[in-house]
Amino acid sequence: MAGTPALDTSNESPQCILLAGAHGGVGAALAQTLCARFPQAALLTISRHDIPSLSPIHQHLKIELENPASVSDVQDWLLRGPLPNWVVNCCGTLHWQDHRPEKSLRECDDSAMLHSFSINALTHLHLAQALDPLLKRRSPLTWASLSAKVGSIEDNHLGGWYSYRMSKAALNMLIRNLSIEWGRKLDSCKVVAIHPGTTDTPLSKPFQASLTEGKLFSPELSASRITDVIQNLAEDDTGRLLFWDGSPIPW
Repeated sequence: MAGTPALDTSNESPQCILLAGAHGGVGAALAQTLCARFPQAALLTISRHDIPSLSPIHQHLKIELENPASVSDVQDWLLRGPLPNWVVNCCGTLHWQDHRPEKSLRECDDSAMLHSFSINALTHLHLAQALDPLLKRRSPLTWASLSAKVGSIEDNHLGGWYSYRMSKAALNMLIRNLSIEWGRKLDSCKVVAIHPGTTDTPLSKPFQASLTEGKLFSPELSASRITDVIQNLAEDDTGRLLFWDGSPIPW
């Protein structure tokens, strides 16, 4: 019918996908899943490591997104190719050498706290800052950041894990803010955080023994579920924290 606006099909079949944190774990599985599901889409990947080429239309940038200098470098790189209409950011950390999640207040350390925030929140902020000036009002955008249920303030009934919980809560607030700002800037925009569930990666490895049967997922299954959630996002999902099945988690 004349005058009827075109449907936004960017969720179902993206033309260009930007995947950050594409090395190892869920990120690597997502790179494979996205290539297989959308073979015609250009794939742009970012990580602190080199990764093998995944297709003739795959481009990779090796960079540390926690560094504020990455904003201009990523922006320059994006300007050389197609602009993404899907962005998926998998950057995150829970533990590293000499640091495990804090069980009590007395275990909190400023340096560990700042490192958690730099990886779990600033990597997402810096990527958004790089992309922001390139956004076009009439070009649909879908953004998904991998977050965690433990970043939900309302859902926290156990305490502990101070730096991880606090940094993921900060990421969740970033997503909420982005959904509002970009919702005003763009005609069609979906910005969400997704909790993938406990996935069999090095991030969860020290804590898997306490899981009940059926609560540990393979990276390939988590990647497939995350992709399903993004493909099936509705307009009113924007600004939400979603479970791996697409159901909302309270902030």
